[in-house]
Amino acid sequence: MSMLHKIVERTRADLVDIKAARPAQQLLDKINQRGDVANPFLPCLRANAPMALLAEVKRASPSKGDIAKGADAPATALAYALAGACTISVLTEPHWFKGSLNDLEQVRASLVASGRSPGVCVLRKDFIVDEYQLLEARAHGADTALLIVAVLPADELVHLISFSRNLGMEPLVEVATEDEMATALAAGSKVIGINNRNLHTFEVDMGRTGRLAAMVPAGSDVFTIALSGVTCRS
Repeated sequence: MSMLHKIVERTRADLVDIKAARPAQQLLDKINQRGDVANPFLPCLRANAPMALLAEVKRASPSKGDIAKGADAPATALAYALAGACTISVLTEPHWFKGSLNDLEQVRASLVASGRSPGVCVLRKDFIVDEYQLLEARAHGADTALLIVAVLPADELVHLISFSRNLGMEPLVEVATEDEMATALAAGSKVIGINNRNLHTFEVDMGRTGRLAAMVPAGSDVFTIALSGVTCRS
């Protein structure tokens, strides 16, 4: 079993207990009580093109181990925003990435308090396999959320894209192969992230973004983003 499938399997198991402890209606109530709406993700990216930068709050990863174990998520996010990032990606997976929904909520609060939100978007980065997780994302301040094609059947991807949009969040749909790109396009994705890192082997191929971006039909309004593997200016 690959690390990706191991994480997804653990996520599904965790959701059973999480949903039992906190019914979806409580999340809907929290969303209504927020009194805000999701910042528009796609217009944010377009406004910052051609160098729309997404910066990530990540304490650890399966491939690197601890990266910034004691990181202050809201302070880190604010530093990213002040440096020019238009979107802050917040890892919320707790076991391998050591993130939390609390990190997500605190990041949104810090951006609002500093006057950077609206303007800078907040992305929930996790292994989303259930609409419940999209409710969690919006309830805790996310403007968008990651959907990984590699872990979602095509019909479920279509459903989760629609569900996310109904919450006001245009999702970031992640692909890493030609087949996944075709699936994302067929599902009607508007923002597609092309991962230069193979999620099964963790190998990096910096040519992948160019190859897969070329599959977007000419004249399409699909916005593509290069994900992972960038380590220097060149």
